[in-house]
Amino acid sequence: MNLFYLEETDSTNKYAKEHINEFPDKTVIYTYNQTAGRGRLDRKWSYAGEDNIYASIILKPSDKMQEIYSNLTQYLCVTLAQTFEEYGVVPKIKWPNDILINSKKISGILAEGVINAGILEGLILGVGINLNTKKEILDKIDKPATSLDIETGHFIDKEKFLTKLLDKFCLLYDRFIEEGFLIIRDDYIRRAEFLNREITVKVFDKEICGIAKDVTNTGALVLEDKNQIKHVLLMGDIL
Repeated sequence: MNLFYLEETDSTNKYAKEHINEFPDKTVIYTYNQTAGRGRLDRKWSYAGEDNIYASIILKPSDKMQEIYSNLTQYLCVTLAQTFEEYGVVPKIKWPNDILINSKKISGILAEGVINAGILEGLILGVGINLNTKKEILDKIDKPATSLDIETGHFIDKEKFLTKLLDKFCLLYDRFIEEGFLIIRDDYIRRAEFLNREITVKVFDKEICGIAKDVTNTGALVLEDKNQIKHVLLMGDIL
């Protein structure tokens, strides 16, 4: 991976999109001071201080969008979980790509594509990771959140964590591009905290309630409602 460090930026994803033609495949733009990050569905990602990681991975697997690329967030989610586990914690995945520890969010992922005149110029995987967030900052976030230093009881070296994560990401990346979600499905399901539970999923302005039955070989969520109708969801948020 090629690393490109910014002292400060409003959003690493925004910077990556604006400069995507200046960077080669497998470039990581990262900062410890991101002032206006975004999450999925254009939600604001709360700034959690300079002792955390805010990064965007630029990928250029081809010049055409492929269905398999939508699963790259889940691939990154699994590699993130594996990295957290090296620190002795037990991360759980909230479909499709949030990571929770003790039912509190510790990281989020946002994927974006840059397409110009029908040509895919690149994919951007943005990730925010709470490594050393102060409790007073976490208390101001509108949903339960945590950080790795709180969970482990000691300060986390940001550079070492990022290196571990990128090494794991690169390990199976080329194979994943060829074979897809199926190669990580077992790892993903083993960490899935939502399966076999009654949940509500919001898809745009619609809410679907039911039992989370399965995750398909393509990463979709299978939700069975009270009428025993199965809904296969490709996107959405668990409320």
